[in-house]
Amino acid sequence: MRNAIRALRRERGLSQDELAKRCGVSRQTINAIENNKYDPTLSLAFRLARELDTTVDALFAPEGGTP
Repeated sequence: MRNAIRALRRERGLSQDELAKRCGVSRQTINAIENNKYDPTLSLAFRLARELDTTVDALFAPEGGTP
């Protein structure tokens, strides 16, 4: 699963730590998700989408797809 979290986070001027605090997780969790080492729960995916002002569909795509 590929994701656009890093790009959207940077576009919005957020650090990993700030996004993590807003979503109620650790900075290491955000880092692992951005590096495709951890797939977030559905609940966390929705929190990430809300904080990044996008949809879950826009955040995540199957391997080989967009984002």
